[in-house]
Amino acid sequence: MHLIRERQDIILQRLRASGRVLAAELAAEFAVSEDTIRRDLRDMAARGLCERVYGGALPVAPAAGPLNTRDKKGDAEKQQLGRLLAGEIDDGMTVFLDAASTNIAAARALPADRRATIVTNAPAIAAALDGHQTLDVIMIGGQIHRDVGGAVGTRPIEDIQAFHFDLCLLGTCGLDIEAGLTCFHYEDALFKREAAACAHRVITAMTAAKFATRAPCSVIALDALDALAIPHTLDAGAVEALQATGLSLIGRGDSR
Repeated sequence: MHLIRERQDIILQRLRASGRVLAAELAAEFAVSEDTIRRDLRDMAARGLCERVYGGALPVAPAAGPLNTRDKKGDAEKQQLGRLLAGEIDDGMTVFLDAASTNIAAARALPADRRATIVTNAPAIAAALDGHQTLDVIMIGGQIHRDVGGAVGTRPIEDIQAFHFDLCLLGTCGLDIEAGLTCFHYEDALFKREAAACAHRVITAMTAAKFATRAPCSVIALDALDALAIPHTLDAGAVEALQATGLSLIGRGDSR
């Protein structure tokens, strides 16, 4: 067992350093069979240390937790992303703000004279917009999911189908070039997909910690995004990998 855990600790170090590992390469490195490595990855996934993918593994997306815990007003990275997202909202737009801490930051960053209709499933976003004199705010109703921080499920999906959004600012728990956008909860994934389908343009924001990570539930593929807001903290290799996909990046002089 000591040798197994030691090998798994090394695999975890490789995973954190490179963003993904391949079973074939690990088998050659440790001089063991690919079946042995796959058992290691299954065990690590069961312990919440990685997300298994075909041929290897990815880091697991950062832990979700309740929205009010994720909403840190002093988080400079999220404040920057919030300003980028707010800059995409023009006068006259109808915009959906998904339950996400970066979208709370976007709500706070909206100019006092911005005239738009904001639709959201998150009470925290509606509260952030309370008192804004030139915005019309519409809440999507239903039971609020404790971790998501927004209404998800059958009724919210039916409600959102009544809208056609100029812009959808979608939240994500993890983002990987192959897996696209992912989240932790099945009901949230279904709701996010419907919100994206109701929008002319779909944008998400990604903190640096979410790049090349995967949560259990698939939301949309990367090519279904119109743009991605990225922080200054994202390393050059990650930026190059995203640029190679052809995706428009907001925050690196590559906006709309």
